[in-house]
Amino acid sequence: MESILDFFASIPWWGWILIVIVLIAIKDIFFSRAHTIKHNFPVVGHLRYFLEGIGPELRQYIVASNREELPFNRVERGWIYASAKNENNYEGFGTDQDIFSTHYIFINNAMIPYKLDEKHPNAIDPNFIACAKVMGEFNKRKRPFRPASIINVSAMSFGSLSARAIESLNDGCKEAGAYHNTGEGGLSQYHKKGADVVFHFGTGYFGVRDENGNFSMERMVALVKENPQIRAIEIKLSQGAKPGKGGVLPASKITKEISEIRHVPIGKDVLSPPNHSAFSNIPELVDFIEDIAEATGLPVGIKSAVGRLNQWEELAALMAKTKRGPDFITIDGGEGGTGAAPPSFADHVSLPWIYAFTDVYQIFLNEGITDRIVFIGSGKLGFPAKAAMAFALGADCINVAREAMMSIGCIQAQACHNNTCPTGVATQNKWLQAGINVKDKARRVNYYFTKFRKELLEITHACGYEHPSQFTMDDVEINLSDKNLAKTLAITFGYHKEKVPFDGIQMHMDSPHLGGIQKQKEVTTKEAETEETAPHNKNE
Repeated sequence: MESILDFFASIPWWGWILIVIVLIAIKDIFFSRAHTIKHNFPVVGHLRYFLEGIGPELRQYIVASNREELPFNRVERGWIYASAKNENNYEGFGTDQDIFSTHYIFINNAMIPYKLDEKHPNAIDPNFIACAKVMGEFNKRKRPFRPASIINVSAMSFGSLSARAIESLNDGCKEAGAYHNTGEGGLSQYHKKGADVVFHFGTGYFGVRDENGNFSMERMVALVKENPQIRAIEIKLSQGAKPGKGGVLPASKITKEISEIRHVPIGKDVLSPPNHSAFSNIPELVDFIEDIAEATGLPVGIKSAVGRLNQWEELAALMAKTKRGPDFITIDGGEGGTGAAPPSFADHVSLPWIYAFTDVYQIFLNEGITDRIVFIGSGKLGFPAKAAMAFALGADCINVAREAMMSIGCIQAQACHNNTCPTGVATQNKWLQAGINVKDKARRVNYYFTKFRKELLEITHACGYEHPSQFTMDDVEINLSDKNLAKTLAITFGYHKEKVPFDGIQMHMDSPHLGGIQKQKEVTTKEAETEETAPHNKNE
């Protein structure tokens, strides 16, 4: 035995390297039947698979230019990272964008900008922009809701995102006064950190399902009653990444915690079918919405990707005739998607946001009912200039998903679908998500939202307006082609959005239905008024 150990000890370091190489070569030549490259080129063939594995990172950091990458290029990610860290998010020496490219947008500023007086709410808080409309006001819901922020976290469920990521987003939304959409994974303890919540469910009815997987009104009512932070309910008809496609939650991913949150059994695959069992046509959908609104007292809306328009036309006509239906509509662009989807769906099924939104908005505009609906845009709109365009088209709020993920550390590794997200954001791996500092990431979400709103307000004021809802379709131009390089949105899409009623931001701040930061703002306003009206000492 001692002689054997002496023999191994006598082998030099380079000898061990040769032994390992020989063993790999033997394995490649005689045992590797799945990979032709490794068999035909033993040892060196492994280099090919190594480079393929790190290819996205090489292109991201070395090969691609600042504006080349998709879905978000380096400049876009850099702006989000800098904003979230409360760092300098400016750029120098002019734009490096190709301003003559198709779909490039130009915002028409005013000769004389809007001027804030000393008592204006935005002079006190330069980040406050509430939604100009109130969800549920037209339909006289018992608990109407005015979102305190025009930018909010889109539907991303606990399960697709890690517990620490969800908690960070909710804490950050609380600080920023934004609402947090739960996604269709149910309401978890990580959604209960103080932010306003929009409860979202899809065809699986997770969190509000009975033992047979059908929708349970009893559980919905109990959930709302036990959780007053739920301010609205959203029914997912489809999503941009994979509209009309269901999914399977494998038994291996169903932990005890997920089982309790989603009301699903442990040790059994759970199916999310492509269609709802609670309704099967447009009239039944409207009845379903009204039943939930009546039972819970909350505004109820729908979320959908857009393709064919005949059912949208049917919905709008029915709403105009009956004065019933959704209080808000979230339009999801086909370019969206934070989780896993087949490439054929992610790349080709459903319209991009700008086409989807303008098609749907025109339908409701023609019926004369856009004033009673809060329109929410979702699809790479998490940048102030794109948001200005969205408001000009008729959006009242925007939801962000991937941009919110980036604010808490997502590096666009595009590993959301395989549970290996290196930043711990889109994984259930305990080791990977342990690196998320919830307190720090929540602060970054807050910074991203406040920086976004501040910059959007600055653009709004530059155009001569007080609130983004005042943007018209003549305020933004878009490049079309070489012959007609830039045309207004009104000319391009063939309509003018309906004017949103607006009596000043102070009205929003004083609204009894304001969510999130209402109490904080009331305190700030009262302190300012007290200081303004208090008698001054003549000796000061």
